[in-house]
Amino acid sequence: MSGLIGKKIGMTSIYDGNGKNIPCTIIEAGPCVVTQLRSKEKEGYDSIQMAFEDKKAKHTTKALKGHFDKAGITPKKVIAEFTRFEPGHTIQFGDQLRVDIFIEGEYIDVVGISKGKGFQGVVKRHHFAGVGEASHGQHNRLRAPGSVGASSWPSRVFPGLRMAGRMGAKRVKVINLQIVKIILDKNLVLVKGAVPGANGSYIVIERFM
Repeated sequence: MSGLIGKKIGMTSIYDGNGKNIPCTIIEAGPCVVTQLRSKEKEGYDSIQMAFEDKKAKHTTKALKGHFDKAGITPKKVIAEFTRFEPGHTIQFGDQLRVDIFIEGEYIDVVGISKGKGFQGVVKRHHFAGVGEASHGQHNRLRAPGSVGASSWPSRVFPGLRMAGRMGAKRVKVINLQIVKIILDKNLVLVKGAVPGANGSYIVIERFM
């Protein structure tokens, strides 16, 4: 199998064999339950659907509850599909997958929702420098965007112009992160570097292929 659903716990650092301090993100990966196997003959593509973390039945729609009942599991909070997996796999409907599908030292991709920053100006959102120093009467232009277009022609602002707006809260994929440590009894994976999202947010881990 190529991946798991997990939850970002936070960050820490560990020392390698040479005494070098490595910043790491702690991810609780699994256990995940296989809730559906899609095939090219029936759905048009091959994939493995998995679910992660229990939730109360009263907070689950009837359609989803029937989906989970069919798999013989309690309702789950997060569902994700994985289309990258080894051909000829032996994964069956209802199987539980844990962090032991990974090995220390291998590389993975991590997908998450980045932290939302709200409505931000161009200096924070696009790294503009501002108009200039507070001199020659420019007392209120330090973080301004500057000119956004001509006047008589084209008499409009071109689409895609970098301006102020909502920042963050987007799907972000970070590739080629190394697993530095796996703690099997607690279903934890320590990944070198940072991954998108706030602590407690759900992420998807996939083997780098």
